[in-house]
Amino acid sequence: MSLAPGPADPPGTSRSTSATIQPNILRCLVVVADERGVDLRPLLQQMGLDETVMRSAALRVSYRQGSAVIRRALELTGDEHLGLKVGAAQHLTAWGLLGFALMADDTLQHAIETGVKYQNLSGAMVVWSACAGEQDDAFELRADLPDPAMDPAVASFLSEEAFASVVTLSRLAVDRAFAPRAVEFSCPPPRRLDLHEALFRCPVRFAAPANRMVIDGAWARTPMPGRDSVSYASTLEMLDAQMSSRRDQQDLLEVLEVSVAQSLPVVPSFGEQARRYATSERTLRRRLADCGTTYEALVEGVRRERVEQLLLRPEMTLRDIARRAGFSDERALRRAVHRWHGASPGRLRERIRSDRL
Repeated sequence: MSLAPGPADPPGTSRSTSATIQPNILRCLVVVADERGVDLRPLLQQMGLDETVMRSAALRVSYRQGSAVIRRALELTGDEHLGLKVGAAQHLTAWGLLGFALMADDTLQHAIETGVKYQNLSGAMVVWSACAGEQDDAFELRADLPDPAMDPAVASFLSEEAFASVVTLSRLAVDRAFAPRAVEFSCPPPRRLDLHEALFRCPVRFAAPANRMVIDGAWARTPMPGRDSVSYASTLEMLDAQMSSRRDQQDLLEVLEVSVAQSLPVVPSFGEQARRYATSERTLRRRLADCGTTYEALVEGVRRERVEQLLLRPEMTLRDIARRAGFSDERALRRAVHRWHGASPGRLRERIRSDRL
């Protein structure tokens, strides 16, 4: 099941309109918010996500839907550590087949690498990558934001939720004594650090160049208690089938959208994108046509989302927004906003802010 864009949405695709994410984080967020006396169900219903829909295993949501729910939950709870608590409340069973594959994997490092490989099936709202550490035999896990201009509060939530879930699931699956060597966040430090220290049990650094977790080699090589090579192999076959059914359309759109968002204000040329993904321009254009869109429409959608995100930030001037969204000047920005919304950037900023109240 996929949620169709509303009638006011333009043709084409972007994270604003493409429903590609399993809502595991949102499902857990509803439970955690309930425990704090905050009911998110009316908000979900407004977005077409009633309880029946949320129970569907086939449900996918967009980045805009996910970010809007997270932003509102942060406002309603007033809890700057909500991301940590949502991450700590998760279990591998919420990941379905992928969770089973991780439990049947050989070592903790290989399980994490498997999770990275199939991250699009896990409901991840960050972009995961893993590599060998810079020192001795350490293992590093990175969680990059899909869009650097994301609302800072939502960005902090997602990065904290990401690493909190990795630590929690590692303790559930391997050993309750598990602790990374270090955790680094690119966001500014919160007012309180005690919850981070209690959860991660290691040095935690903020305002770092990237969101990064370093895992000692001894922990990385730890055998998974439930390892089973036959179950692991058969589960991967099913995961590959799921990935194959998504890859031709949803994954293509998501990968290109993230690439454009992370490159702004510079927009990669179509030829660059084709070379990056080892395909011809003709093939890439045909695959986008099969998805019912074009590269130009995809870029337009990403830039539209960037503008709407930046308009929420009162410190951003129109000149700043135009520059960061890749427009030549304020006039080009005004023309684009009028084309999208039939209003000036100032009126749109007022409308967006009033919608949040």
